[in-house]
Amino acid sequence: MKKNEIYKRLYRDYSKKYLKKIILSGFFSILVAASTSSIAWLLDPAIKKLFIEKDKSLLFLIPFFIIIAFTTKGVSLYLAKVTMISVGESIKKKLQFDMLENLIGADTQLIDKKHSGKFISNLTYDVTNITNLLSNAILTLFKDSLTLIGLLTVMFVQNWKLALISIIMIPLASISAKTLGKRVGKVTTEAQEKSGFLTTYLVELFKNHKLIKIFQKENYEKKRADNYLTQLKEKNQKIQTVYVRMSPIMETLTGIMIAVLIFYSGKLMSAGQLDINNFFSFLAAMMLAYQPVRSLSTLNMVLNQGLSAAQRILPIIDRKNEISDDRDAEPLNIKNSNIKFKNINFAYEKNESNALNSINIEFQGGKMTSLVGHSGSGKSTILNLIPRFYDAQSGDIIIDEQSIYKKTINSLRKEISMVSQETTLFDDTIKNNIKYAKVDATDEEVYKVSKLSFCDDFINSLPNKYETLIGENGVRLSGGEKQRLSIARAMMKQSSIILLDEATSSLDTETEFKIQEALKILTKNKTTIVIAHRLSTILNSNNIYVIDSGKVIDSGIHKDLLSKSETYKSFYEKQIQK
Repeated sequence: MKKNEIYKRLYRDYSKKYLKKIILSGFFSILVAASTSSIAWLLDPAIKKLFIEKDKSLLFLIPFFIIIAFTTKGVSLYLAKVTMISVGESIKKKLQFDMLENLIGADTQLIDKKHSGKFISNLTYDVTNITNLLSNAILTLFKDSLTLIGLLTVMFVQNWKLALISIIMIPLASISAKTLGKRVGKVTTEAQEKSGFLTTYLVELFKNHKLIKIFQKENYEKKRADNYLTQLKEKNQKIQTVYVRMSPIMETLTGIMIAVLIFYSGKLMSAGQLDINNFFSFLAAMMLAYQPVRSLSTLNMVLNQGLSAAQRILPIIDRKNEISDDRDAEPLNIKNSNIKFKNINFAYEKNESNALNSINIEFQGGKMTSLVGHSGSGKSTILNLIPRFYDAQSGDIIIDEQSIYKKTINSLRKEISMVSQETTLFDDTIKNNIKYAKVDATDEEVYKVSKLSFCDDFINSLPNKYETLIGENGVRLSGGEKQRLSIARAMMKQSSIILLDEATSSLDTETEFKIQEALKILTKNKTTIVIAHRLSTILNSNNIYVIDSGKVIDSGIHKDLLSKSETYKSFYEKQIQK
């Protein structure tokens, strides 16, 4: 995306809505410019009337106007900044919401490919740079441009010859700013990458803090942390260094300019072409012009930072999901919840070998069907295709004689609940975690599913019961307690299709018994698809498919598979020996 296209897009989608406030800030900027210019201009009559002509009639009037000018400047500058702060924060929120809106509804494959830490860095670091572009940069452009124009007008009124010499500094400063601006854009991109790496590292650091302790890797992680922080420090230091490079350039240019002006002014005064009052007024205007010239000279750097960030953020906001509703999609009409896979082929990446090959299987409505196979055989992939977390490259998935690819995703997922080994909970109360499936559920409904899922016994033993905060991903609960909460949440949804992905693995016998009982209630008369390493949990399945290397190699009930499937028999015998 080209620079002009980015500017147009940012204006159309983010700044245009706040155009009235921006114009209001522009009005206050005019007052700032006018009051600043009047301060320099007032020195002319002040020196001439009060000090040269000793006119006492203006002794109170000129100081009064100077006070008015400074007060107007201060108040107007405050109002201009407050207005643009409001605009900036509103734009920041809109950018962050647009990005989150896209990510919340994004394809699972996109989220899997990129670490969450890098998205967080985009959401904070990059959005802040764009906000600076759309608020601070606009204010600087308005305020300092108008102030500079006003001061240049005063300078030309006082002496046009000196004014012509002074404006030579502006293009010289602009050339320096343009060169440094390109450098800032490049370094900002590098700094964002380092910020993403650091955020990624922090997410993993907090997530794996127990692992770090048990392997005694504190010193190792300290070195890694120091490395990430050093890399980010160096990039940020480069950005700040580039910014302050303007200081010696501007100071040198200003020094040369003042020296030349004093020299030339001396000659003009000697020739009677310049009065002392005009000189001081001119000099004041020129000194006051130093700040806006300096701000405008760094404006290009702010623009390049914002553009660099926009080039990373806008593609995320604009990204279209590969998995979406067909144009003529209609709601799924559930009758018996029969599910059929017809010649399904699937690969996670185009250049990778297939994870599933020619899968033709059927899950009977209201019955339990199990998938058995080695890790990586394709069992979880089959489950993930049903709610369309991924789409098959070829073939079709049929529910009650309706292709899921021709039905709306929302109506499909409405009929599906999932309970997996990796239980996901929110850092919220127990009640709100259960109600996540139905946010308007009554307390009675919460208590009911808690009892059915055997949650109520441990919940009532907690000090705050259902209002207990469970910590990040339920860190304050045991594995079995988290699993039962996820079952309660699935019960609350009351869907017709249940997907169980190794939901009872790695649990003690008593906890597993409770969860098995809860699952019986959850899956009663529901189309249930189970993945389990413990074959004892699926012995009563109505049908079992044996999956190997992305293919169905056998199917049947437990008894039949023991006699006809060597792979299944091997699984069973190994577990019996344990």
